[in-house]
Amino acid sequence: MASEHAATARPVFLLSPANCGGKRAQLLVRPTAEFPLALRLRDGGAPLGEVFQFMSGLYFRGKLAYGEAFAGRVPEAGRGSEGGGVYVMAPGSGLVPPSTMVRLPDLIAMASVGVASDEPRFREPLERDIQSLASRLHPDDPVVLLGSIATGKYVDVIERALEGRLRFPAEFVGRGDMSRGGLMLRCVASGSELTYVPIAGATRHGKRPPRLAPLRRGPGATPVLVNRIDSRPPKVRRSPEPAPRKA
Repeated sequence: MASEHAATARPVFLLSPANCGGKRAQLLVRPTAEFPLALRLRDGGAPLGEVFQFMSGLYFRGKLAYGEAFAGRVPEAGRGSEGGGVYVMAPGSGLVPPSTMVRLPDLIAMASVGVASDEPRFREPLERDIQSLASRLHPDDPVVLLGSIATGKYVDVIERALEGRLRFPAEFVGRGDMSRGGLMLRCVASGSELTYVPIAGATRHGKRPPRLAPLRRGPGATPVLVNRIDSRPPKVRRSPEPAPRKA
């Protein structure tokens, strides 16, 4: 019989990291970069969630919006208060809240750490923080990974520390990153959660699902976040020029 707590338990979300060595990250660390986020990183810093959204685009935007919409609350380590139930994997730093302020040296340091289970600089801080998180959760609190489950680069580390409690959205199977991001933003707009299933013994690969239905536009439509970074200007279809009139 399920416990009384299980009936009201809210998930805790673990967000996989953005590519700290990718092209978008290189834009941020470029010394000549003059756009606002790059300037903030060189000055007082910017929230990690915002930085990873820039680097990862629609996928991380969807993960962060979804986590903040549906997460529960987690007791703070060593405190009587509670914090948000969304944590981001920061290479070399373990699990941190998305509101954590980072500066340019922090981003450069993260880029130097390989995201792999056999990389001690990535694995050991993640193991430390997963174990700390597990000690503060009720046994019925679901821990949901919003990230790739096709490989073991972080799944194996987290699953081992949580002793089989890790879950993931079943709807992720077969989808690419952009499709997952779009799916999660649609869930936020509609207020409907995905289906969380245990990773242990789950099918991690599958057929590509049907394309997401187009977003409803116009008056009365539910607003959905749009990632300007990934948007492209619409193609302009030119009308054929009229034939010259005969004299």
